[in-house]
Amino acid sequence: MGGKISITQTLQAMILAVGLAFAATPVAQAASKVAAVVNGSPITTGDIARRAAFMRLQRQSGGTAAARQQLIDEVLKRAEVLRIGASVSTSDVDAAVARFAAGNKLSTAQLSQVLDQAGVGIEHFKQYVAVSMSWPRVVNARYGSGGSGRLSNEELVRRMQANGGNKPVTTEYFLQQVIFVVPASKRNAILGKRQAEANASRSKYPGCEQAKVFAATMRDVSIRNLGRMMAQELPADWKPLIEKAGDGQTTATRVTEKGVEYLGICKKREVSDDVAAEIVFRAEDLGKKSEGESDNSKQYLEELRKKAQIIEK
Repeated sequence: MGGKISITQTLQAMILAVGLAFAATPVAQAASKVAAVVNGSPITTGDIARRAAFMRLQRQSGGTAAARQQLIDEVLKRAEVLRIGASVSTSDVDAAVARFAAGNKLSTAQLSQVLDQAGVGIEHFKQYVAVSMSWPRVVNARYGSGGSGRLSNEELVRRMQANGGNKPVTTEYFLQQVIFVVPASKRNAILGKRQAEANASRSKYPGCEQAKVFAATMRDVSIRNLGRMMAQELPADWKPLIEKAGDGQTTATRVTEKGVEYLGICKKREVSDDVAAEIVFRAEDLGKKSEGESDNSKQYLEELRKKAQIIEK
């Protein structure tokens, strides 16, 4: 469904600043020199200037000193990501950047122009995105995902008793994915056209049962039945759109690595059964552990720092 992107909230902090950045004066970059070396990997003054500019877009304080420390941490994270083979793909990063640009009503080229004007640059942004997407995989591999295990029948009974003997109620969805395919080689040339086609088709969507016949009348449109999902299982990127759509309707479109997509809501209803109860309880447990996962990330990074050879100049 386009993938869950873990950096969504961080990127959203840039939205207002992106709008202002069109009026920004291009930032001149001085000649770079090495400012720090982390396990043999250099960090230049140019890298630090770009990160400081990026932090200003995010409304973060700290200046060049904080930017230097962010980049040291990022070098350590990147090396660990590569060591255990947890890196996201280049296409995943490009898709995340395209989604962010589209969410701000920009093309990727326009976003690149904004970042250049702000003194950040699109490649620096992509490197940040790549590490931000990959690092949670490393932390989860080390400490566990914090909620993927099944609950025993005894635990379910205990949790329901603690809930007054009642099974929790949640919303069940049956979903269908409609993909207006955009080949990577043609992405820049036809993405806008495909998005317009996808948006226009939503009003003609005949429902899940007739969707394959509907798709056959158009070029390069794929239909995929996603089956049953509880509200707690909805991917973060899609959840707000799904919750706004009614039974039999479609979500708004999203740009993904596959092309332009929207979802059909085949069925939507309130349910209260053992499967729903387990999903609700597991989601509650995962929410309670979110701060702990952040602590795990800090602990992991601190261990890497202690082992690293860091030379600051």
